[in-house]
Amino acid sequence: MFEAVEELIGEHADLEKRLADPAVHADQAEARRLNKRYAELTPIVGTYRAWKQTGDDLETARELGQDDPDFAVEVKQLERHREELTDKLRLLLVPRDPSDDKDVILEVKAGEGGEESALFAGDLLRMYLRYAERIGWKTEILDANPSDLGGYKDVQVAIKARGNAEPGQGVWARLKYEGGVHRVQRVPATESQGRIHTSAAGVLVTPEAEEVEVEVNPNDLRIDVYRSSGPGGQSVNTTDSAVRITHLPTGLVVSCQNEKSQLQNKESAMRILRSRLLAAAQEEAEREASDARRSQVRTVDRSERVRTYNFPENRISDHRVGFKAYNLDQVLDGDLDAVIQACVDADSAAKLAAAQ
Repeated sequence: MFEAVEELIGEHADLEKRLADPAVHADQAEARRLNKRYAELTPIVGTYRAWKQTGDDLETARELGQDDPDFAVEVKQLERHREELTDKLRLLLVPRDPSDDKDVILEVKAGEGGEESALFAGDLLRMYLRYAERIGWKTEILDANPSDLGGYKDVQVAIKARGNAEPGQGVWARLKYEGGVHRVQRVPATESQGRIHTSAAGVLVTPEAEEVEVEVNPNDLRIDVYRSSGPGGQSVNTTDSAVRITHLPTGLVVSCQNEKSQLQNKESAMRILRSRLLAAAQEEAEREASDARRSQVRTVDRSERVRTYNFPENRISDHRVGFKAYNLDQVLDGDLDAVIQACVDADSAAKLAAAQ
């Protein structure tokens, strides 16, 4: 069992030697690549060594138990521990999503429900910003289209890790399950009769692409500038600072007007465009490989919901994994760990079952 790990142990030892060589760090990109792979292999190697040691200890305890019944308790403990390590090692050996350590661009878009949906989109944005704050991630609003009552018709935010994240703890690794339609059930601020309404907002999460990952030919772009619209302020409605970029080969359109200068808006729009092009390329590759990875819902249709936020019952439900909890107020304040972990565990279990 786990014969393939011996090869990974050799690779891990080789990486350790290379990273100890100061010459390697002269090329920062290469050093980052080696460090990333070393970090991926370290928990596998550590768990495998513990698994082997536990196996040796178990064999010894069984031999001693033939003469001394007191070792029977230790045998059972070691058997349980080795079983736990076996499950952990199997899970660590499941192929990882190569984008797990990437930062993301998260978009929230109001859907059915008019102004109430826009207010809910604002609640979702705040939830993600508070969650990022709890984790210690950095956030940057790239573009926002506010509604009249203080919500958002649509908003894009970049979320970045500070430093190197542990395997499985990167921004994409945690937030990739948020994509889809989020449904809310509550009495809207605009409701005078006290009736519960249902509306929805859509969330799209894409790994942020680096320029070297997505080559964009300037000749494939149509860039239009126009006057910003919004609640007012310096440069709004006075200069042509808003930017709309159309990627002609795919028809993708990205608009940004959040910044005061045309150049800043263009840079933000290009970041969003690159992330969408990378996501599209990855989805196409996965379709060709017949990968079973669940795709995100792109339409804001209440019938395609992934999660429901029920305010009267203070309940949150994730319909993909059957998760349910009655701490909606805390979740909306950024306490998302349990909800996300339920999705992570279900995804890991599915991958483990497919690998067996």
